Amino acid sequence: MSDRRSNIVPHIDWFSIGIYGAIVMIGWLNIYSAVYNPAHPGIFDFSQRYGKQFVWIITGFVMAFLIMVSEANFFSVFSYILYGITILALIAVRFIGRDIAGSHSWFRIGAIGIQPAELGIFAINLGLAKYLSNEKKAADYKKIRLIAAAMVLFPMLLIILQNETGVAVTYTAFIFVLYREGLSGNILMGGLLLIILFILALVGSKLVISIVLIALALIAFLIFTRRKIKDLTKVGAILALCLVMVFGTSYAFQHLEPHQRKRIQVFLQQNVNNSKEGYNLHQAEIAIGSGGLFGKGYLQGTQAKLNYVPAHATDFIFVNLCEEWGFVGATFLAILFFVLIVRIIFLAERQRSPFSRIYGYGVASILFIHVAINVGMNLGLVPIIGIPLPFISYGGSSFWAFTLLLFIFLRLDADRLQILR
Repeated sequence: MSDRRSNIVPHIDWFSIGIYGAIVMIGWLNIYSAVYNPAHPGIFDFSQRYGKQFVWIITGFVMAFLIMVSEANFFSVFSYILYGITILALIAVRFIGRDIAGSHSWFRIGAIGIQPAELGIFAINLGLAKYLSNEKKAADYKKIRLIAAAMVLFPMLLIILQNETGVAVTYTAFIFVLYREGLSGNILMGGLLLIILFILALVGSKLVISIVLIALALIAFLIFTRRKIKDLTKVGAILALCLVMVFGTSYAFQHLEPHQRKRIQVFLQQNVNNSKEGYNLHQAEIAIGSGGLFGKGYLQGTQAKLNYVPAHATDFIFVNLCEEWGFVGATFLAILFFVLIVRIIFLAERQRSPFSRIYGYGVASILFIHVAINVGMNLGLVPIIGIPLPFISYGGSSFWAFTLLLFIFLRLDADRLQILR
């Protein structure tokens, strides 16, 4: 190890690593509990999911160690190359990948399945951070925003073509990065408005919604503008976009995949049969409710172990945790995630390098959107779209992806005092 790399040890953020280790341990123990098999009680039984997850964890730790002993500037120098490799992998998997659970998004290497859509998100973050850190001082901000958006939207499109809409949704986390780097807050508000309009158009009267929108547009023009032709044009364009959203909702909804329509209907509680399309959420709610304040106790859960709750080691592992650990245990895990994300934001703000700062915000945003969506869909607050809970859900690709994502940033942070930009 070189002197420069050995000197970073005191500057490593061991607090973040400690939280990471605690969350990983909670995840492993919950995978063991969720799929516990009395015939194979050994936690290191590699024929069971908990044994396999142990392998993913150990290899993830090895990756983390290799990252921490590498040169920090490697990630900046090779950002575009890693981004390009990920794009090529996303294209290649469409042609030579395997179908698993209805999505054509996996490479199969022996007994190992690798999903580039999940694993490659750290490389997309690196590429975006590199571009924004190089181009931010340029005068053409509009061009920079368009190129940055394209760098995110293109892999999202490739992922959607693999029938992995849920994973593609997590890439919207990068909008928070763009916002931190100068993107107008109006775009965030506009995106939220379109989501609200989509939901209202599915559950309410389009005529009533249209009348309200027209009234709001008129009020906005008369009170919040200078009542010039330019202002009228802007208000009119926004109104037209909203009306297109309202009346185009039904068409878009009907052209979704059947399982996607069912998930939205379950979320909106429209024509839901709890023995069919609403089964997953209904059983999840029963399991969470049965956990009470302190839970039933470790290995004492029944809903998951008796397979009432589907995907109880992956998408719905939070349900198992709530059933066995109760509200107190679930809150403790939520606090750990909250502290980790806030800590990453704090570290990002103290970076001397724009590249490190932007990448750090990407890490925080990606973790936040995964936690928010996974917990939200377990509680019935968002549609079920199959998103893993970071470091908790079973799976090699997701565990490696989140570990790489986090430790690359911790390596950059440890090197911050030696960056003379």
